[in-house]
Amino acid sequence: MTLALSGYSAVFMRYAFAVTPKNYLLFGCHAINFTSQVTQGYRFLSYWNFGGRERALASSAKLEGKHLAKEAEGVVNQAKSGLNEIGGKISEIVGK
Repeated sequence: MTLALSGYSAVFMRYAFAVTPKNYLLFGCHAINFTSQVTQGYRFLSYWNFGGRERALASSAKLEGKHLAKEAEGVVNQAKSGLNEIGGKISEIVGK
């Protein structure tokens, strides 16, 4: 669709100058549309064909890994505090 709209806009940019009187408003609208479609086409190709998807997946995996590491650290700290608490209670019981 992007390719079709880019071609359409390019044709009508040419048409805007071919008619008499020259239609600068039509040219401007189609120039903006052409530029937008070419930009979208570049973004699509960059994501799917030039490694953008892999970079995005690697970045999200790295962030997920950091999140899981923090979560695991919190679980380990909870387990340590629970063991210290149990150790203190055992010491009290044995000390009696």
